[in-house]
Amino acid sequence: MTQAPKTATRSLERRLGDRVRILLPVWAVEAVLFVLKMGWAALFGGLLLLAIIGSKLIWQADWPIARYDALVVFAVATQALFLWKGLETWEEARVILLFHITGTAMELFKVHAGSWAYPEAGVLKLMGVPLFSGFMYASVGSFQARVIRIFEMRFAPYPPYWVTMILAVAIYVNFFAHHFILDIRYLLIAATVILFARTRIWFRMTPSGRYYWMPLPLAAFLSSLFLWLAENIGTLTGTWLYAGQTIWERVSFAKIGSWYLLLYVALVSVTLILRSALHAKPLSRSDLK
Repeated sequence: MTQAPKTATRSLERRLGDRVRILLPVWAVEAVLFVLKMGWAALFGGLLLLAIIGSKLIWQADWPIARYDALVVFAVATQALFLWKGLETWEEARVILLFHITGTAMELFKVHAGSWAYPEAGVLKLMGVPLFSGFMYASVGSFQARVIRIFEMRFAPYPPYWVTMILAVAIYVNFFAHHFILDIRYLLIAATVILFARTRIWFRMTPSGRYYWMPLPLAAFLSSLFLWLAENIGTLTGTWLYAGQTIWERVSFAKIGSWYLLLYVALVSVTLILRSALHAKPLSRSDLK
């Protein structure tokens, strides 16, 4: 009988991991696996970023399809491939779709407010926003869903879920409300640190390997740095530009804080279906054996 796509994909991941362990010395295995698994978890976002760079390098103005529209087609095809091959489950895709929709809504508002713009032409644009932009947010949700599974992550002690929901909603609302009233992003950043100060992300590189841990706020900050770097690639290619920004100008460091906060919105969205990874009480390595 033919393996279901999800089972086949998991089997492929195990075989690749086994191959790495055979080829590398023992002391290097877990470090290399960490890098490879992080890249594998970020596959959707990585492919989209490569498409943005590649299309900028080769695209010609007289081609029959605009670059933005081609990026929409690429993003949809990639998402379909992920579902077909079991890289994401339909359950994960529904939650990622939720983050896609909330991200697109924010894009529509921010572009209308003049925060940033998409300067190129395209048919598949809504109120000045190319439809591939929602997939950039979806890639963040995809990464979080996949990284939790790939590293067998556990979050402990995790705050009451209803409290994290309130925080996520407050963060999301502030992205809109700060245009009209006081910006409370620094209070929200402080709230994330206070609420998740004790929360450890437990993870391991191999199914039978030892568990490591990292404070959740630190993991969110490091992830926000990578997203900021990716955003700089987006502006360097002229795919989008902030108000008053030139193509060769660096994205403001303040955007790291924005991505840091948005990651919590993504986490709460993804853990709607990954509640088994959340533990109310602290864990030790002996609990995870």
